Amino acid sequence: MMRGSAKGPMFLLGLILLGAMILSLTLGRYPLSIGDISAFFQAAIGLREIEPVRYALLQNIIVEIRLPRILAAVLIGAALSISGAAFQAVFRNPLVSPGILGVLGGAGFGAAIGLLISGHWIVVQLMAFAMAILAVGLAVLIARLFGTGSMLTLILGGIISSALFTAMLSIVKYTADPYNQLPAIVYWLMGSLQGVELKHISIVVVPILAGIVGLTLCGRALDALSMGDDEARALGVPVKTVRYGVIVAATLVSALSVSIAGIIGWIGLVIPNFARLLFGPANARLIPLSAMLGALFLLCADCLARALTPAEIPIGIVTELLGIPALLFVLGRARRAWV
Repeated sequence: MMRGSAKGPMFLLGLILLGAMILSLTLGRYPLSIGDISAFFQAAIGLREIEPVRYALLQNIIVEIRLPRILAAVLIGAALSISGAAFQAVFRNPLVSPGILGVLGGAGFGAAIGLLISGHWIVVQLMAFAMAILAVGLAVLIARLFGTGSMLTLILGGIISSALFTAMLSIVKYTADPYNQLPAIVYWLMGSLQGVELKHISIVVVPILAGIVGLTLCGRALDALSMGDDEARALGVPVKTVRYGVIVAATLVSALSVSIAGIIGWIGLVIPNFARLLFGPANARLIPLSAMLGALFLLCADCLARALTPAEIPIGIVTELLGIPALLFVLGRARRAWV
């Protein structure tokens, strides 16, 4: 177990992530070399000249097709992973994921409704986000109606809310047009970065980054909470404020991520545990490093989704295929890393 500052690992992971982003720009049906990428960016800032037809082609491939999905993969991977790490810290359970309070069930139902009533990308995103927040709100309401708002009743409320929205999603799928709407719903539920554009990223980048920064700043308070509520209060930590503030921030971050690219599973569960194995259980280090590892993981998964077969594989399938053996690997070591 490594201890100390997160600056060194963050710098190293940042360099690896930057290299992976550049490499991923070269992957696709129209192969590009590192030289092509370098020449385009030099031309874009006026350091060299390229034939106009060639420049327009490179701009279309790099800026309009590949760069948006690369940025989305980095942003969503970091968001899902850091929200998973935050939920695991709050609930003191390494097997908790961002979907524990019903975010995924609500987002899936909302997206399906959006595809039924409109099919427009923005409508689908808004409906997915709105229903994800509604599902979490229902979980909190159930916890307050049938308990004292404890973590146990909150988890039970999340299970009930998730089951309700999953059932309503099944009803929508049953009533959808089997030739047009149903395939679109199923494809969205498998997760994909194919349709992401820069304008979509520009809408969510600020709140997601704000959530990531906020959760990172809560790392030391979560370390205090891990010792118990009384010990945290003795250290001056406002227990309820920190706990529910982290839940709200992690929920917003994961809901925004799901609204962009559909349901991409396993990242919020597996990556924080990998980070815990590599860097130790201290949340002040674990949370930001989980974000970096999550960004790198989803970027690599997106490269595989684009490169493995002639037709693109939905990225949710790739993360599931990678996540299952990864979780089996982590389970054997989770107890040692958590303590």
